[in-house]
Amino acid sequence: MKLVSFRYFCVRSLAATTGVFSAAPMAAACPPEALGVARALEVGTSGGLQVGLKTYPRTLALDEREIVLTFDDGPSAQTTPKVLDALAAECVKATFFLVGRNAEALPALVKREVAEGHTVAHHSFSHPAATLRNLSEKAAQEEILRGFAADDKAAYGTTESAPKVRFFRFPGFADTPELVAWLSAQNIGVFGADFWASDWVTMTPEAELALILSRLDKERRGILLLHDTKQQTAAMLPGLLQELKKRRFKIVALAPGTEPAPTRAAPEGWTSATEKIIAGVFAKARRAAKPRGPAREGAEESGQGGNPSPK
Repeated sequence: MKLVSFRYFCVRSLAATTGVFSAAPMAAACPPEALGVARALEVGTSGGLQVGLKTYPRTLALDEREIVLTFDDGPSAQTTPKVLDALAAECVKATFFLVGRNAEALPALVKREVAEGHTVAHHSFSHPAATLRNLSEKAAQEEILRGFAADDKAAYGTTESAPKVRFFRFPGFADTPELVAWLSAQNIGVFGADFWASDWVTMTPEAELALILSRLDKERRGILLLHDTKQQTAAMLPGLLQELKKRRFKIVALAPGTEPAPTRAAPEGWTSATEKIIAGVFAKARRAAKPRGPAREGAEESGQGGNPSPK
């Protein structure tokens, strides 16, 4: 694991897009009052990695008041530009877990993410409603590989045998031991979350901000999950960045690395929050599929392309 300066991170990200190591105008243009990036954390994934306390018993070893911003399901033509504008205004970098078919449809937005110093990671090709857990192992692997290829083609114009950034998040957090082992064998890191915005549930931007801040006050640090496909999140984000600055939180940007990332273990008595929720979602879907039951998906548990709600 390497801790690298924000300036180096900007140069490195720009080079990944252009192939040229030049000055880092983004860093130089940041006003002194901007939230910015406190540090960039290079995360090695050799042999596999699973982090995020909502799903796994370990997470990244972040310091008190350090936050990693992550966004799922994009890009979206309507909302991702607003999210990128908000991040740019505060010189903040995030990790985007892309849905491959969206990246395929909007390559210019993916290229913008890379050019502006963000990390482009992977979230399957189509975010199947059944989740990867309800596909055959072969079909799930093909879905993941197709997503890798679509994301890299959109971001860099070419694809290779392995993704350029070996970061993956399971749709709905619905992993399987077999798929985790398969990804680990390919040196792919699996990212969950430590807390989330619950933005798959419709609410006002003000309500979403209040919810995030209440969870932030409790957790104090961690990997935050949002969705750049949600209008309410795009509208809420400038306020969140201002509040993070006021409350003296610091942004940590993730980048692929070669050395193992330090992690911290879950507290004693930990259990997977997502596993309980996923079981409930699947049970509700089975009940809804019965002839006498209404074919209705619970909005509280799963939204469009969404992840489970933390109940």
